[in-house]
Amino acid sequence: MDITTILFYVFSGILLVSSFRVITARSTVHAALFLILSFFTASCIWMLLKAEFLAIALVLVYIGAVMVLFLFVVMMLDLNTDSMREGFWKHLPVAAVVGALIAFEMGIVLMGGFQLSDVPVATPQQLEMGNTKLLGIEIYTNYLYPLQIAAVLLLVAIIAAIALTLRRRKDSRAMNPSEQVKVTKAQRLKIVKMAPTVAAPAQPEAPKEGGQA
Repeated sequence: MDITTILFYVFSGILLVSSFRVITARSTVHAALFLILSFFTASCIWMLLKAEFLAIALVLVYIGAVMVLFLFVVMMLDLNTDSMREGFWKHLPVAAVVGALIAFEMGIVLMGGFQLSDVPVATPQQLEMGNTKLLGIEIYTNYLYPLQIAAVLLLVAIIAAIALTLRRRKDSRAMNPSEQVKVTKAQRLKIVKMAPTVAAPAQPEAPKEGGQA
């Protein structure tokens, strides 16, 4: 057994343990840290498969940006995990069945991609260009339209997120600075004349019978 196979099993074991700890850790901060470890271990497996671009992209995009943002959000929100974990064991059997069904369906769909006998052999010219250049040529030639569709979907998702954030709420107390600047003197101060009201004097209490006033 060579060193590459040993490292693959080591990284795979760490990935399985960290993935399990993501869903079983009591603290949300610890779960986010275990998810970062899972992404980093997956990038190491990509490196063993000689997919350097995918490994670096996984580290830079998910660990360097997305998960750090998630970690800051979780730490600032201070979520109450006790209330969120209520009913976990009650719904665990249904969740396990649904997860197994999803894994089975993904296995059926992706099983064809593991047939290494059908993989075309790279030419010496392609080997000299490297994985990153070959991946770019493949994406921007054979998969250009799916890439454009994915970009449009991401753009629509960004616009929808901004629209949901900036929507007007009935309980919002925000002020519009442009409307505040346009206010005139007459609108800032309004004098209201009201008739004076005089409160009636309090009546003294009547003395009790047989007692002192």
